[in-house]
Amino acid sequence: MSNSVYKVIELVGTSKDSWEEAAAAAVEQASKSLRDLRIGEVIELDMQIEEGKVIAYRAKVKVSFKFEG
Repeated sequence: MSNSVYKVIELVGTSKDSWEEAAAAAVEQASKSLRDLRIGEVIELDMQIEEGKVIAYRAKVKVSFKFEG
């Protein structure tokens, strides 16, 4: 087995419906420009609130992918 190096980045996904959809949106968007995504870790969840109502869910996600420097 050869040694590998992985890069980790943080992304924030948003959804009007749920934190799960927000996290999935971040990963799906990242997969359009990054190859070989390996691990996703939700590190923070929050909400955007206007006039006392939740209008969006946000998920901060760490994503790792194979680094080919």
